[in-house]
Amino acid sequence: MTHAKCVAICPDNAARITREHRGASSERLRTHPLNLLRVMPAKGVEIVPRALTIASSDSGGGAGIQADLKAFAAAGCHGMSAIVALTAQNTAGVTAIHELPPEFVTSQLEAVFDDIGVDAAKTGMLFSARLIEAVADFLAAHPVPLVVDPVMVASSGAKLLEDDAVDSLVRRLFPLATVVTPNADEATALVGEGAPDEQVRRLVALGAPAAIVTGGGTGDWFFDGETELEIPVRRHDGGATHGSGCTHSATLAALLARGEDLLSAAAIAAATASDAVAHGLADLGAGEGPVDVFHLAGRR
Repeated sequence: MTHAKCVAICPDNAARITREHRGASSERLRTHPLNLLRVMPAKGVEIVPRALTIASSDSGGGAGIQADLKAFAAAGCHGMSAIVALTAQNTAGVTAIHELPPEFVTSQLEAVFDDIGVDAAKTGMLFSARLIEAVADFLAAHPVPLVVDPVMVASSGAKLLEDDAVDSLVRRLFPLATVVTPNADEATALVGEGAPDEQVRRLVALGAPAAIVTGGGTGDWFFDGETELEIPVRRHDGGATHGSGCTHSATLAALLARGEDLLSAAAIAAATASDAVAHGLADLGAGEGPVDVFHLAGRR
């Protein structure tokens, strides 16, 4: 087994430790939304970083591709989507799911990659084995930094991944990922009960290069086969957590698109998701209100 460095990060030192992880030559994290442009030598022009979500639609706007696109924008990326399924969904639950044909999903991916280009991507709710196979086939031929968010159950309790799709998810997508980001319940479903620091190791043993287990205890647990540490996360009381996992993984993908290293991106994504929960729209709907990366309530 690879020897791991295990570090606990206190909140006041999180930014310092991520800077040290990146090396002495890097003195700050590029976290400000105004820092959007980078040089693309192939075209000789400056272009906004491009992030793609491969996931499902949430008609209520709280999670799924809707949450992803908002998170991409907040993190300073041009957001794109390849939709694999449609859900009839609100804050209280999911009442129907319409799976799209795999061939159409592939057509969406081709349209985006062939014209606009992709700097990083994330997957979310993929629903079925045949959709996972189609996505994995395409990404294997078009490798980009990839965040795999193994969405299995909605915050309302609705099942979002068919039972026979779990094996395909692990076997086909984990090896293609830069990092996988299950929440505590998803990690338990994938690798069994255990402390988060044990679960991240098991996830990497399944074939993921790195793993982050979110939503448990006082922080997120990170392991990349070498470095293991807890990323501190402020937890908030209240009923506005719908879309928090999507916001985390989408922010992480956007930061990878902007060139952040994985550990720095993980720390920023954790803080962003926590802030979105703190400013969540708890008064919307009868169930778990949606998170809010734009602080819309404060603009009224």
